[in-house]
Amino acid sequence: MSSPQAYAGIRVSGCWALGAEGSSGGSSNAESLDRLLPPVGAGRSPRKRTTSQCKSEPPLLRTSKRTIYTAGRPPWYNEHGTQSKEAFAIGLGGGSASGKTTVARMIIEALDVPWVVLLSMDSFYKVLTRQQQEQAAHNNFNFDHPDAFDFDLIISTLKKLKQGKSVKVPIYDFTTHSRKKDWKTLYGANVIIFEGIMAFADKTLLELLDMKIFVDTDSDIRLVRRLRRDISERGRDIEGVIKQYNKFVKPAFDQYIQPTMRVADIVVPRGSGNTVAIDLIVQHVHSQLEERKLRWDLAALASAHQCHPLPRTLSVLKSTPQVRGMHTIIRDRETSRDEFIFYSKRLMRLLIEHALSFLPFQDCVVQTPQGQDYSGKCYAGKQITGVSILRAGETMEPALRAVCKDVRIGTILIQTNQLTGEPELHYLRLPKDISDDHVILMDCTVSTGAAAMMAVRVLLDHDVPEDKIFLLSLLMAEMGVHSVAYAFPRVRIITTAVDKRVNDLFRIIPGIGNFGDRYFGTDAVPDGSDEEEGGSVG
Repeated sequence: MSSPQAYAGIRVSGCWALGAEGSSGGSSNAESLDRLLPPVGAGRSPRKRTTSQCKSEPPLLRTSKRTIYTAGRPPWYNEHGTQSKEAFAIGLGGGSASGKTTVARMIIEALDVPWVVLLSMDSFYKVLTRQQQEQAAHNNFNFDHPDAFDFDLIISTLKKLKQGKSVKVPIYDFTTHSRKKDWKTLYGANVIIFEGIMAFADKTLLELLDMKIFVDTDSDIRLVRRLRRDISERGRDIEGVIKQYNKFVKPAFDQYIQPTMRVADIVVPRGSGNTVAIDLIVQHVHSQLEERKLRWDLAALASAHQCHPLPRTLSVLKSTPQVRGMHTIIRDRETSRDEFIFYSKRLMRLLIEHALSFLPFQDCVVQTPQGQDYSGKCYAGKQITGVSILRAGETMEPALRAVCKDVRIGTILIQTNQLTGEPELHYLRLPKDISDDHVILMDCTVSTGAAAMMAVRVLLDHDVPEDKIFLLSLLMAEMGVHSVAYAFPRVRIITTAVDKRVNDLFRIIPGIGNFGDRYFGTDAVPDGSDEEEGGSVG
């Protein structure tokens, strides 16, 4: 193989020739550069894409099957309700554009285990001064030096993720060379994959990694990939990319990155094209998860729900003739929308009033208008906050406001990615200082419990005590009740009815239909889903 320096000179002139005809626009240059690259994973049949986001926005949480959410406790907790063992952390190092992210995604896909999070080192570039910003604009700032990264933030972030805690991760804009205003929230997982050019450049960081993989790709391939990426995704021109490569990227690789190959447990030549190495990595990770008891027998755990009595934290509204009559009306497919809304609201009011009886009350004495003392009860908490899981959960807000004066309201939007089957947190708005409140978490139907579990997790990350969370739903499936109760044994679960079964698509049987569609008058999905418009897995 020719030296990178010699190759760069040859390839540079070729790139200029490819971009000379017509304009020097980035898209045409990038398309021409595509022809110089070997196909990714040559010789392997393409796998189904499992992430819907690009590298600049790595997936928050990756799961392989919907059924994992019915398998019991999430990975952060063991069967006793305490913190489980630390996650298994994989480090992926290698030169710029060596294919680290592609290898990471191939590992994620091949692992086929629940709860995997991908953390990119690209998110942790330091905030530049104004002078450094000007240097970066003229390709005179070295982004390939260890000093360009915020290692303190990387280390603290990875430590928290390994402990199962949520973290805030900055979002870096490579066009403006700055951090965006909003940060992304990541949640702990069974497996954490941390990838970056300096993944092995810090001793403390190395100690956090359970497995270290170096992706070794030929320098010519890396250069072409970098040209294509920086031109098409970051708005750069070829001259600037080449200048930066020769001045900073290649020297940094020789000085800081390539020497870290010696600390790697596994070196993957040819990157994503080396399917044999990736398969070996996956086998090793599986064996490590077995040792840590982090792999679950999903079928066994799912069937185990059927063997357990309903949890003591569940409270079902007494099935009086009135309540059963209202259920008959809202479950009837022939019921008009107006009647469905009317009787649903009546049930919601009864449900919320029933739920309020579980709030703490203390003795208090007041004077009546006749001047007599009356020994009564007063709410013993600080504040009641309602949090609705959009969209169906918001239909319960008016009933809550009708019986709770000055109640605060928050909202959470959780949707299932239709390509991956993953619940994803899309929107969050919670009142300030919610940690001292009793929280009424509202969702109209709960089938598998996935959306409810994620919503509870979000509340816990905002320091709401588990025993101050009340999950309310008009209808639940036994599977969802068991899942939530097993994951969060101190959350009070309150509903008007529990159905025994879910079908193969995780729809409640006999069920109520798609509550959101019936309530808002929108078109129903073809399968008659029991889930809300957000597509949450219950």
